This record gives sequence, C-alpha cells and structure tokens, in this order.
Amino acid sequence: MSKVFKLVRSFVIIMSLCVSGKALAQNAGDLRINEFLVINESNYQDDFGVRGSWIEIYNTAYNYVNISGCYLTNDPKNPKKYRIPKNDPVTKIAPRSYLVFWADNKTTHGTLHLNFDLRETNYLALYDQSGRVLIDSVTFNHTIQKPDTSWGRTTDAGNTWNFLPKATPRGNNDTVEGASAGSKFLLYDPNGFLMAFMSMSVVFIALIMLYLVFKYIGKYNIKLSGRAKQRELEKQGIVAHPGAKILEGPSGEELTAIATAIYLYENERSDLESSILTIEKTARTYSPWSSKIYGLRQIPQKVTRR
Repeated sequence: MSKVFKLVRSFVIIMSLCVSGKALAQNAGDLRINEFLVINESNYQDDFGVRGSWIEIYNTAYNYVNISGCYLTNDPKNPKKYRIPKNDPVTKIAPRSYLVFWADNKTTHGTLHLNFDLRETNYLALYDQSGRVLIDSVTFNHTIQKPDTSWGRTTDAGNTWNFLPKATPRGNNDTVEGASAGSKFLLYDPNGFLMAFMSMSVVFIALIMLYLVFKYIGKYNIKLSGRAKQRELEKQGIVAHPGAKILEGPSGEELTAIATAIYLYENERSDLESSILTIEKTARTYSPWSSKIYGLRQIPQKVTRR
C-alpha cells in the first residue's frame, strides 16, 4: 500500500505542476508592462477626473487573462507591495488588449489605483500570484521623464523602450504609419520588370508542376491497372510471365467512338433511302358493266294518240 500511495502522490504532484505551469503560460505569464506615464499634467484622467501617473498592462495572449492576485511594485526589495484584488471583473483583460492602473497612491479609489507612485523610483515590476515569479519588469530614469510624454515599448510587447511620440493608454503603441509593401517594392522595381518576371515565373512553374503531377499520376494509374488485370488473370488460372505484355482490348473511349460512328452511318443510310421516289404504272381492267352510265335511270318518253 505504501508503494501505491507514493505512486499516486507522485502522479498528483506531477499533474499539479503541469497544470500550474500551463495556467501560468496561458494567464499571468502572457502579460507585459507595455507603457507608463510619470508626469501627467494634461493627459489621461481617471474616473474621478484626476490626472496622475498611470501604467498600461498588455495581454499578449489570444485568450482572456485575469490579472487578479498578481503583484505590482516599484521596489525590487518588496515584490508584494500591491496585491491586485480578486473578484473584480475589471481585472479580466481581453485578448490582445490593455488594462491601465493608476500609480497615485490612492487605493481607496478602487482596484486599479495602486499604493505607490512613479515619481521617486526607477523600477517597475509585475509578479505572479505567489509573489516570487517575476513576470515582467522595467528599469528607467525618472529624472529624464517629460511631462505628458509616456515611456513605453515602440511596438506592443516589443523589446525596445523609448519615449513615444504620443501617449496611448489602452491603445497600440505603434502610431507611426509606415510605408506600404507596394511602395517599398516600387523602390526596387520602378519599371515593373521584376514583377513581370516573377509573375511569369510563377505561372510557368505552376504549369510544369501540373504537367509532372498529371504525368506521374497517369503512369501510376496504368501500373495499378496492369496489376489488377494480372491478378484477374491469376484468378482465372492464367499465369503471365513478369516481362510479358498483357494484350488489352479496346478502351472505353475507343468503344464509344466506334458505336457513335456506326450509329451515324445507319442514320445516314436511312435518310438516303427515305429520299428515293419510286413511280410505278397502275393498270386496271375495264368492264362496261361497271360503267356509271348503266346505273342511271332512263326518263320515259311521252306517247301522243291520234
């Protein structure tokens, strides 16, 4: 029993580790500190109409992630400085979306208001629910921060940090419109020769591939047909040598062509025969007894008396 108990316990521990690792990978582990603003003079306002420092968290996953229970801190020695409360629907971040926290040291204003600010620190970090696993962190110089200019990743969840041309709380950090793929290609091929060559090459390569496919498929089907006929002959007791050729009758297409030709020939013959006129002389035997004049009544003549 002790061995069975140990095996069951080991299995439970392994499954727990797998589930916790999967949950971390699909939940809090997908979150990133994406952007923050230290000096807010005329920028984003909270629900109370107050401007303060704010921090944007980005969900890189394609599923909902609940940040509740995790920790935000501005002190590397105190990773559990602010625990994000649970049972608040506002902490659920939509796929590829954002959540803004206010670093205003006013926790009485709600779940999204932290117990620290960013004016006297160079560090910002996000920890998991245990407070021991670091999910994401950023080190910055608070003395060079500019009013109403946020410090963030140049692209969402990217590796490069810099001052952003425009603060984008709850929005994409990359606001610079880049050149389109067509305009970039035009720089390399202003006359269109490369495009024409690539197009024709694709067409010819596709035709060659189709030819090879149909060619080898036809050969394979012929080979299969030969094997099937050989097996049929073997069932009938006829043994063919490996190098012998099996005489084949006309194919279905050939039989169809022959039947069509015979049908057309017969139709032409019947049409020719129906167009011939035959004139024959008809002779009848005349009999005076059948003359119509003998069938007429004679009018009696009137006799006068003297």
